[in-house]
Amino acid sequence: MNAEILSVGTELLLGRTVNTDAAEVAQALADIGVNVLYQSTVGDNPGRLEEAVRQALSRSGLLVTTGGLGPTGDDLTKETIARAAGATLALDEGSLRRIEEYFAGRPWGESQKKQAMLPEGCTVLPNDIGTAPGCLFETAGGRLVAMLPGPPSELRPMLRRYLIPALARRGQAAIVSREIHVFGLGEGAAAERIADLTEGANPTAATYAKENEMFVRVTARAATEDEARALCAPLVEEICRRFGDVVYSVDVDGLEQVVVQALRERGLTLATAESCTGGLLAKRITDVPGASEVFETGLVTYANAAKTRLLGVPEELLCSCGAVSEPVARAMAEGVRARSGSALGVGVTGIAGPGGGTPEKPVGLVYLALSDGERTWVRCMPGGPRSRGRGSVRNAAASTALDMVRRYLAGLPPTPGGQPRP
Repeated sequence: MNAEILSVGTELLLGRTVNTDAAEVAQALADIGVNVLYQSTVGDNPGRLEEAVRQALSRSGLLVTTGGLGPTGDDLTKETIARAAGATLALDEGSLRRIEEYFAGRPWGESQKKQAMLPEGCTVLPNDIGTAPGCLFETAGGRLVAMLPGPPSELRPMLRRYLIPALARRGQAAIVSREIHVFGLGEGAAAERIADLTEGANPTAATYAKENEMFVRVTARAATEDEARALCAPLVEEICRRFGDVVYSVDVDGLEQVVVQALRERGLTLATAESCTGGLLAKRITDVPGASEVFETGLVTYANAAKTRLLGVPEELLCSCGAVSEPVARAMAEGVRARSGSALGVGVTGIAGPGGGTPEKPVGLVYLALSDGERTWVRCMPGGPRSRGRGSVRNAAASTALDMVRRYLAGLPPTPGGQPRP
């Protein structure tokens, strides 16, 4: 099935609100094998909205709209879409009862009641957070239309709990997607390695770029979920084989999740000493539930004096080599490991920019070190003209540090190309 996403709201066109709804919907539809071919945004103007709806229904089997379902006078999405799709609105008693329960003990009126007016015969999508229900209905021409509220806190649960299952049931097939996560290989190079594997129809494989990493989504359709999963398995295995040790896991949220789980399984603890990343590495680790079992200490030693006082980095080393250097990164990792009593220590020092760089030490230059008390490995991000801004440098540094720990715990060289540890 081919789909189109139509986001409604003048605030989106003015740039006052970032349209995260479209991304949420597109990702959810991709998970069940629905192809999104078009995305568009229209303001709160009935004429332009009706034109956009008619155009979408002329070329797509599924139209998903977001926004415009509230109680105010300019929330005309539902009425306009119903008119364009040839549907008749009627009062849905179940939705009205939920609105009455929501406002129990508080005043409410006709403006709220209008939210319970829905296309006749539609599948109601309950709103577990707010008052405006969504809906899914079929037009006379056999097209599907889904209407979702605009606030992300209301859209996300409605999308995942009600719309996606309803669409999956209509498909009369089970769809399973697996995601192979890769760090240390760009999307272009990855696509070349598996070019012949992306030509299949069932299962399919496609590469996607994320910030500082990429992933491959493998999707299969079958009569049952078990059968679809079985179709995915050989392709997932072959892709992992071709990529080798740059694959950090399958079906996970991120590197930090893999690292915390591996530390827990090994019974090891970790401490971090950060400069340019300003605590981002520690933040990402502690975002993972259960991180307290394995994360000992996180120090942000931004100033040279803090590196000396808290980590024991020699002043003469800072003077002779500079804070952004391999010896200082090494000393930071070894210092935080020793002073915290953790099994592993990580040190990060660099120039995040946009200022502070020199020809010898450009913006984006970062040194990262990992110490286990017996050996210390250092990895360098060279930086230079291709550095993509302060936030990107910091996030890339945190990811690289996590990958070093991940590789160590897997028995791989923390610095690719180095010798594996015993």
